[in-house]
Amino acid sequence: MKISRIARIGAIGAVAALALAGCAANEGGTGGSSDAPSESTLSGTIEATGASSQEAAQQAWVAAFQTANPDTTVNYTATGSGTGRENFIAGSSNFIGSDRAFNADELAAGGFGSCASDEIVEIPVYISPVAVAFNLEGIDELNLDGKTIAGIFAGTITNWNDEAIASQNEGVELPDQAIVPVHRADPSGTQETFTKYLSAVAPDVWTYEAADEWPLQTGEAGDGTSGVVNAITNGVGYIGFADASQAKDLGQVAVEVEGEYVPYSADAAAALVAASPLEEGRSDHDLAYDVDPAAAPAGSYPIALVSYLIGCVEYDDAEAAAVVKAYFEYVASEDGQKVASEAAGSAPISGELRDQVSAAIDAIVTE
Repeated sequence: MKISRIARIGAIGAVAALALAGCAANEGGTGGSSDAPSESTLSGTIEATGASSQEAAQQAWVAAFQTANPDTTVNYTATGSGTGRENFIAGSSNFIGSDRAFNADELAAGGFGSCASDEIVEIPVYISPVAVAFNLEGIDELNLDGKTIAGIFAGTITNWNDEAIASQNEGVELPDQAIVPVHRADPSGTQETFTKYLSAVAPDVWTYEAADEWPLQTGEAGDGTSGVVNAITNGVGYIGFADASQAKDLGQVAVEVEGEYVPYSADAAAALVAASPLEEGRSDHDLAYDVDPAAAPAGSYPIALVSYLIGCVEYDDAEAAAVVKAYFEYVASEDGQKVASEAAGSAPISGELRDQVSAAIDAIVTE
């Protein structure tokens, strides 16, 4: 998926209207604070790759941003988070989307080819539930606890009428049918979020560490979020995990938390993130959350994706720096978050977090 100005044509009409009002006030965009939008003087083209989970949100963000800033082009290609991070290190992306921040070892190694220095900006702007989605004829929802989900993906629970599933779904006629678990073929932050959940809540069943690459050779693999969703859609008896924005038409698992089965929702995902601290030892412009699914409070959805925009503090190209900064400002704005919520069902960031994100974006040097 590659997004450019052409994406504006297919965008929801309301997006453009929201953007004209919202982007007009952005410092890096039109720079005005009057009631009427002023004409944007921003220009330039920036290239971006990364998280496929952000695909629907990126389409809406890009369309709105380019409508308000017609001399800019933002090309975002959904390559998956792992490839996005590789591209940022290689210097082929001005910014990336990633379903995890760079870890401590990666930050220490530096060598971010996209940047004029090793200082980077990492901001959480996309909070979304990771749906556990399935395809069973006549069944739209199932209740499952973490141990059962772990058993399904570890390959120890192999049939849909297994007692572990049946005991949590009284009255549901489960078929005598093999379970086919689907995972990501590519390194994926969504996959790391999911495996972190499994290892946190069922370490005796899922004996692998959280990782963006799948540790088993069993099951079926799909390229990107769309590949996983397509595999489940076309395979009766299949189950997998994907950003909820792209799995709405499939059967859904309500996940057990504190004795209650919680269906996914933006609010329930936001509740998990709100209870999570930022990682220690990072700079003020590197905002990475330390989410612990095992500590999910009652009523929250325990498999929540915190996805980031990652850019440079310093760029060699001042024009690119200005466009990246203005784009980040729009995405983090109240209007930008509303556009993403409407397009992808994500949870808008809180006002308190927005203040932190805005301060981080201010670190980007544009002169």
